[in-house]
Amino acid sequence: MNIMLFHSTFGLRPAVRAAADRLRAAGHEVWTPDLFEGRTFETVEEARDFREEIGKDELLKRAVLAAAPYSERGLVYAGFSLGAAVAQTLALGDEKARGLLLLHGTSDLAPNASVDGLPVQLHVAEPDPFEPDDWLSAWYLQMGRAGADVEVYRYAGAGHLYTDPDLPDYDEEAAEATWRVALGFLESL
Repeated sequence: MNIMLFHSTFGLRPAVRAAADRLRAAGHEVWTPDLFEGRTFETVEEARDFREEIGKDELLKRAVLAAAPYSERGLVYAGFSLGAAVAQTLALGDEKARGLLLLHGTSDLAPNASVDGLPVQLHVAEPDPFEPDDWLSAWYLQMGRAGADVEVYRYAGAGHLYTDPDLPDYDEEAAEATWRVALGFLESL
C-alpha cells in the first residue's frame, strides 16, 4: 500500500517517523510530509498558536501539494489528530483513495462529500476531550451517508495522543492494540 501519513499539531515528531518505519516494515511505502516545515512543539498551546498562524487553508494546500505526486497510485491517507483531519479531507476529495486510517482525530465533512465504499478506520481514546461522544456519533452517521465503510475502535482510559511514547498521553497497551488492528486493516485493502 502507498500511505500518506500526516503528523499531529505537535509537528513531525519522532513518533510519526517511528510509525512510518513500522508501516514500512510491514511492506508499505510511506510518505510523511512536514506541514510545519521543521517546527515541532512541546505544548498544545504553542502548537495551536502556530497552526492558527499558518491557517487551515495553507495547511490543506501544503498537504495537497505533498500528496499530489503520488495520488495516481491510489493512496491510503492516514494521520494523527490534526493530521487525521487533514487526511480525511484529502481522502474524501480523492477518487483514487484506497483507504483512510484516522488516529486520534476526525474532521467536519463537506455537505456534498461522497465516496464509493471508501474503507475508513478510526482509533480514538475513550473519553477524548477533542473527540467527544456526540461528535463521534454525528461524524459516524455523516461518513456513512457519504458512502464510507467505517470501523471505529475506542480505547478506554487512554489519553488523546496515546500512540506517541514521548507524550504524557502515551498508553503502550492501547498503542500496540491500535497498531495490530491498523496493520490488519491496511493488509485488507
